[in-house]
Amino acid sequence: MSVIPPTMRAIVAPQPDGRHELAIVERPVPRAGPGEVLIKVAAAGVNRPDVLQRRGLYPPPPGAPDILGLEVAGEVVEAGEGARDLVGTTVCALVAGGGYAEYCAAPSGTCLPLPAGLPAVEAAAIPETLFTVWTNLFERGFAGEGDTVLVHGGTSGIGTMAIALCRLFGIKVVVTCGSDEKCASARNLGASAAINYRTQDFVEEVKRVTGERGVQVVLDMVGGDYLPRNLACLADDGRHVSIAFQRGAKAELAIPDLMRRRLTLTGSTLRPRGVNFKTLLREEIERAVWPFVASGQLRPVIDATYPLDRAAEAHARMEAGEHVGKIVLTLA
Repeated sequence: MSVIPPTMRAIVAPQPDGRHELAIVERPVPRAGPGEVLIKVAAAGVNRPDVLQRRGLYPPPPGAPDILGLEVAGEVVEAGEGARDLVGTTVCALVAGGGYAEYCAAPSGTCLPLPAGLPAVEAAAIPETLFTVWTNLFERGFAGEGDTVLVHGGTSGIGTMAIALCRLFGIKVVVTCGSDEKCASARNLGASAAINYRTQDFVEEVKRVTGERGVQVVLDMVGGDYLPRNLACLADDGRHVSIAFQRGAKAELAIPDLMRRRLTLTGSTLRPRGVNFKTLLREEIERAVWPFVASGQLRPVIDATYPLDRAAEAHARMEAGEHVGKIVLTLA
């Protein structure tokens, strides 16, 4: 069993003076409380909310640490009451913060066991996107076999996970991307169609590739003026699911059209949700999706890895928008 040191390296931002630079600091190692585990982190996923938190635009929810990072993989070295059977196992976990560190406390209810042969780097790239896509596209959007869905940001972590899940569950997925090269990557990953939103009208293209029928679900992280255009892509009885609003938090829509076509608008944010909800979500994922991970049929797309002390480069890679799939931090 690993000896747990009193302190650890961790990354925080923004700084107390408001600077947005990432800083490696020394922090006390957290301890596992009731229903929690302490993970010796081998790898941590990098996500868009981490960048927003660094900029001071997405503060951690109450009770979460100011250390960045929403997903980790590693060995459980300590556990509180109700979770001690996990000590010595390797897991990946969804956390509300604290992932960019040598040790991370996580609710046992958000941990998933690592199947044999799944590297920690790949495992750390799974929880945030898998939980997000499953709860929004499948549970809120009711995507099912035979449907066609539209996903913006087709080569992002969310987009590549959506493509992979849709392929497994018999769903056609149309994506938008910012370059012809990214469109080619998305098609190679299994997208039925990929639209370059810089050179093509995605509404017209969606109608063309669906034979004017439209899609059953839109998974949208863009918001703003994309909302009415997304609705134009929906078939009657279609569902629009918002998970972010990169182009703005407000939009205008025609209510009579919403009523006439029986459209549903919904959305969610995952990070502030309670442990009980995330535990139920993990249980559903473990039943419905994790067998595909265990068999090797579901694997995340890894764009790049960086050691913890080069986290700033990982953020720069994400902000440049050239990545395809997930960016992951590694710890020795």
